[in-house]
Amino acid sequence: MELSQLAMFKTVADQGSIIRASELLHCVPSNITNRIKHLERELGVSLFIRKGRGLVISPSGRLFLGYVNKILSLCEESQRALDPAAAPSGNLKIGAIESSATGRLPKLLSKFHQRYPSVQMQFSTGEWSQLSNDVVSHELDGAIIAVRPEHPDLEIIEIYKEELVLVASAAAGRIHEPQDLSGTDIFMWPEGCPYRKTLVGWLERHEVSIPITSIASYGTILGCVSAGAGVSLVPKGLFEQFGRIGSISEYMFEDLLPVQNYFISNKNVEFHRAKDKFSELLKEEFKHL
Repeated sequence: MELSQLAMFKTVADQGSIIRASELLHCVPSNITNRIKHLERELGVSLFIRKGRGLVISPSGRLFLGYVNKILSLCEESQRALDPAAAPSGNLKIGAIESSATGRLPKLLSKFHQRYPSVQMQFSTGEWSQLSNDVVSHELDGAIIAVRPEHPDLEIIEIYKEELVLVASAAAGRIHEPQDLSGTDIFMWPEGCPYRKTLVGWLERHEVSIPITSIASYGTILGCVSAGAGVSLVPKGLFEQFGRIGSISEYMFEDLLPVQNYFISNKNVEFHRAKDKFSELLKEEFKHL
């Protein structure tokens, strides 16, 4: 079964005549007759009832025509989707670490949907190594992470540097230097988090030793800090989004260096307009960070 056969069948069904169909398709009637007969043999049913010199579509032909219309319509839609001048459409599967998803992406995702309403976005969060693996295995079209991965199949774009802020309850008193944290509980994401790694390195340089409680939720971390249970180091974008809830104070130190965030995609995917437009919007939105 070929698309050209289906197109011929549809034209004959619409015109009710092989002669008129041949004029529209610019081919000889015998060619159309042979192709229709071949299609009927392949399907095992009669698609038309011969009536004199004309044709009447059979019940089986009418049922088949409904599917043919859908098939040809999808083919036309796929061609439009691949047209460089066409608006992005189809599915787009994007992942992100939670800090980026919570602090930086809500407004961007809304803007992307407004610009490209025909794109069906599937968004998920996860740990950076899993997101990288999902992009490599084509489970995701792209992901935002804060660790530069090493994999030959990944295309990596630097999108923004995330500044880090130390946060504590306003009732905890001022924090002027790392030594002020002695005896304080620290809440951070589990090991492997690049922001936790930055905090650990900072404390080690200042010879401050403090145990860290692992919590895999920024909502819970900020809740603990707000309640005066301890401190944390969080991305500035996250703090700007939610940190002022609960009277949380922020502290910034020059030697707490920002962490680069990346957008990764699979370089073996040659053409994905929706993903490309998402990448362009990321660079546009975060060019000043």
